[in-house]
Amino acid sequence: MMIVFAQILAPIAEAALGKAVYYDPPYTRSACYGTQRETMVVGVKNNLWQNGQACGRRYRVRCIGATYNFPGACTGRTVDVKVVDFCREPCNGDLNLSRDAFRVIANIDAGNIRVVYTPI
Repeated sequence: MMIVFAQILAPIAEAALGKAVYYDPPYTRSACYGTQRETMVVGVKNNLWQNGQACGRRYRVRCIGATYNFPGACTGRTVDVKVVDFCREPCNGDLNLSRDAFRVIANIDAGNIRVVYTPI
């Protein structure tokens, strides 16, 4: 019983709260891979970057609300993204999602959203 309970709670314990913004294509120049063709990608802030060790990590991201007053910002969906870049200061979010990834979870016009993200 305890093992099952621990397996259910493990992903919850790893979830983090943060802010996400987006950037426009092309997504071809990245700190991790240079030229790459994936579109469900993310750049991360220094605290997640860990001197490049974040390259290739994957996160499941869900919008939980607008950072600023924007009713209906979230779509209710999640998106899985791969870390391909570093978001240099001033980075307005913990996660700098590709526009393609951002629009899966939020209205583009919201611009800056609050998210829950979990390593996958």
